[in-house]
Amino acid sequence: MAIWLNAISKRLGDDARSGSLTRETLAKLRLRALRRGLWFSGLKQSERKLLELTISVVQRVRSFMLAKIVSKIVSKLCEALESKVFRLIRTEGRCMVEKLSKIAQNWGYENARTWVEDRGFRQYLVVCNLNVLGG
Repeated sequence: MAIWLNAISKRLGDDARSGSLTRETLAKLRLRALRRGLWFSGLKQSERKLLELTISVVQRVRSFMLAKIVSKIVSKLCEALESKVFRLIRTEGRCMVEKLSKIAQNWGYENARTWVEDRGFRQYLVVCNLNVLGG
């Protein structure tokens, strides 16, 4: 959940970067989902109504229970907003780099341990294998 919130927060502004659930953050997320056509297809009616009610009534979510429920909905929406390529980089790219790193280490190249943390290398492998991965 935090990964998607952090990824989407870069585009939503300062309130989202702090990780707090504020009216502005939720309204920007709703607008973004509406523009991408995911507001209705990505969420159930009850989830949409809860977010809209939260946006209209609450300035900042303070209740633990409400924050827990709203966070689940926000993470679901953020996952739907994430592009297929970035999702593949996050999931499949890491597996691919780990396999290549182990092979290179078995061949004696000890610096291959650092490949796992290299996001650019993950992105390169995913883009080169998009046809295989179904992207």
